[in-house]
Amino acid sequence: MKTIGVIDYGMGNLHSVINALEFIGVPVFVSSDKNELEKSSALILPGVGAFGDASKILSDTGLDSFIVSQAEKKPLLGICLGMQLLFEYSQEFGYHRGLGLIKGGVIKLAANEKSVDFRIPHMGWNKLVITPNSAGCPLLQNVADGSFVYFVHSYKACAGKDNLVAYTEYGEIISAVVQNKAVYGTQFHPEKSEEVGLEILRSFFKSV
Repeated sequence: MKTIGVIDYGMGNLHSVINALEFIGVPVFVSSDKNELEKSSALILPGVGAFGDASKILSDTGLDSFIVSQAEKKPLLGICLGMQLLFEYSQEFGYHRGLGLIKGGVIKLAANEKSVDFRIPHMGWNKLVITPNSAGCPLLQNVADGSFVYFVHSYKACAGKDNLVAYTEYGEIISAVVQNKAVYGTQFHPEKSEEVGLEILRSFFKSV
């Protein structure tokens, strides 16, 4: 039976993710044990908080190298901070190394420097602009261009054109969905994005 393992490293919005997956009938378990997570058919890396703290925990526990090795064998979805951790580095409160699964880095949003209409953190519903790369991304196969999803973040990952599947605009361009082979990331929270988000999670599971 296919299962999704949610990686517990102490900084994820685990309950919301698990509840959403269970609601759509996806077999899911949560663990910090690498031996247990290895048994999964796919992995989700959630995340809420500061990049540097998360990166240190992953390094100290050996989950960083484990996630990189598992990404060569099975689909991996990073959500919010989890998506940012997929990148090579972050400039959030210093310089911190990421997992390097997607080229590029994470920088602070500059939206409120341009207009008082764009405050940081970026919090709320924004629409997706889907790029031609979506043809090769199973996550968005049943998601329409212009669909609204829910964001909460103060930093943004800067994906290259080859890895950018969808973006949103909030005083600037923000990478919203990224992909490198079977490694996917969403800057928004699919588990909080109602039916659109649930459809993304369904499609992720179907891709396994």
